Amino acid sequence: MTDGRLTVAAVDAMTAAQFVDAFAGIAEHSAWVAEAAEPARPYGTREAMIDAFTEAVTAASPERQLDLLNAHPDLAGRAAIAGEIGDDSRSEQADAGLDRLTEDEFARFTELNTAYRNRFGFPFILAVKGATKHDILSAFEARIGNSRDRELETAIEQVCRIIRFRLEGRVA
Repeated sequence: MTDGRLTVAAVDAMTAAQFVDAFAGIAEHSAWVAEAAEPARPYGTREAMIDAFTEAVTAASPERQLDLLNAHPDLAGRAAIAGEIGDDSRSEQADAGLDRLTEDEFARFTELNTAYRNRFGFPFILAVKGATKHDILSAFEARIGNSRDRELETAIEQVCRIIRFRLEGRVA
């Protein structure tokens, strides 16, 4: 380990079961992403590992991609407020200030989450690392007018960014 993170050599030395166990949560409630990325080992570099996870997502069937999108919680949604989301999501949303919304801000997030889900059939997904609640609301408002195809593409891109950030946090 380096500064609490695994080295790529340690990741490459894991058994398949250890690898999947260690990285099953990288893609929100979708262990199949780690399972699909595992055979690309040995990675040799963290970037190659990130590429393998990205490839697992982008090469998946449209149905599997939609399942992955739907595994994500609403941003500042009721599950997040109740603490019923994964540790990574909880931490990411808290860092963006989504656990400290005013009543009016919470109402706006709820309204946008509902409108977005109704329009596209999956939750709004944004890699919130480094973003503020105002940045997130602006992105929400900018994207809600997109076509469904454009939003599917954008949501998958955002999932891949989330995976990148999570892997960078766990692997040196």
